[in-house]
Amino acid sequence: MMSFDLSAFLPYQLAVAAARISKGFAELYRAEFGLTIPEWRVLAHLAQDDQVSVREIQARVDMDKSKVSRAAARLEATGLIEKRENLEDRRLLDMRLTPKGRDLIDRIVPIADAYQTQILTQIGADAPLFRAALLRLLEEK
Repeated sequence: MMSFDLSAFLPYQLAVAAARISKGFAELYRAEFGLTIPEWRVLAHLAQDDQVSVREIQARVDMDKSKVSRAAARLEATGLIEKRENLEDRRLLDMRLTPKGRDLIDRIVPIADAYQTQILTQIGADAPLFRAALLRLLEEK
């Protein structure tokens, strides 16, 4: 039987690294703002694109539609986002940040930037090459 070293398997390494990095950042915004990972992802997408549907967010991130929907419902209940009927497809609801949601994003972005700087510092001089390689992997479909 062939030997297989899971710890040296690149897909495994990437998955573990991504999970650790995501968890580390989640601990920061959970402690400060009480957000879950799905809630953060919805907010971040809405901060980037003024109006987004649940379907669009689900397609962009690795998250079940039900998780996106539950996160959006919680964010709407706390007044951070609002939902509106999509004018082109009435079966869809578009979401957008409220002023309260924009204020929250403005408070989280510096924390996100500092966290990213910390990770890039850990990577060191190889950070630009690592980011370029990662972008190539993300472009693959």
